[in-house]
Amino acid sequence: MSALPTLKWNKFEIAFWLIPIAAFFLFPRYLTLGSQILIAGLFALSLDLILGYARIISLGHAAFFGLGAYTAGLLAKHGFGEPLSGLFAAAAVAALAGWITSFLIVRGQDLTRLMVTLGIGLMLFETANQASSITGGVDGLSGVEMKKIFGVFGFGLDGKAAYLYSLAVLFVVFNATRALVRSPFGLSLRGIREGERRMPAIGASVRRKLVAVYTIGAGIAGIAGALLAQTTQFVGIDVFGFQRSAELMIMLVLGGTGYLYGGLLGAAVFMILQDYLANLNPVYWQFWLGLLLVLIVLFARGGLMGGLAVLHDRVWRTSR
Repeated sequence: MSALPTLKWNKFEIAFWLIPIAAFFLFPRYLTLGSQILIAGLFALSLDLILGYARIISLGHAAFFGLGAYTAGLLAKHGFGEPLSGLFAAAAVAALAGWITSFLIVRGQDLTRLMVTLGIGLMLFETANQASSITGGVDGLSGVEMKKIFGVFGFGLDGKAAYLYSLAVLFVVFNATRALVRSPFGLSLRGIREGERRMPAIGASVRRKLVAVYTIGAGIAGIAGALLAQTTQFVGIDVFGFQRSAELMIMLVLGGTGYLYGGLLGAAVFMILQDYLANLNPVYWQFWLGLLLVLIVLFARGGLMGGLAVLHDRVWRTSR
């Protein structure tokens, strides 16, 4: 019986995590954008867990992101602005919603899952719009006042606390997810992805594992939404929007599914290019971003991470 993959970090992973630390010192004027990239990376990580490892297609993942954002935002607005407890509450609410809806998701196949997840997202968007007395409706939820992290570090206009806070949360959640996918549970998810019909033959409960991973993915998305609400101290109704789910899918496809790091890399490349191209050409920037996505899909199968993996294998074979 083969041993489980090791949790030991390799040199490429260490180098990857040194980049955002270096960016904190090298690009102090872009820390606000940096925190947005980290939050988007965490959001993409949650989708990668259910799509890349369990092959559950979702176009309504923003539903859980929005639930997390409004949970943290409403708590802060009503005097409960302690950041860490807001994260836990957001994760709990989003995970509960994920668990409730998971029984609808796991019953269908790809097209059915896609339509159900999209429908759930649209229903929550309209619910938030109608409940304007609570959510603020189209005007958004204002009056979100966050307390200091550990009672010491406040969210200032310089973006330093928000950046480091987002990076710390991403790092902790990523490592927990990394350990999960390398555990026996994670290996069973890979088995479901590669051959769902074969898993019951070895005694694995496919339905139960899909429900579990969908719930976990929803909880992580809730944490990402809470981070957005806490660092910006505002929640707009667009957190439930279809565009957010669509952009999330683009980030993940761009970075590569089933790698964990793919979501982080895709979020960084997408948001940096979006910011650069929008400043370069505010009218036609989406054309160039779309062209890049087409080229990545055509020539780097598996996204950027897939292309890097192929390049690494070729270099390794050549050096032998």
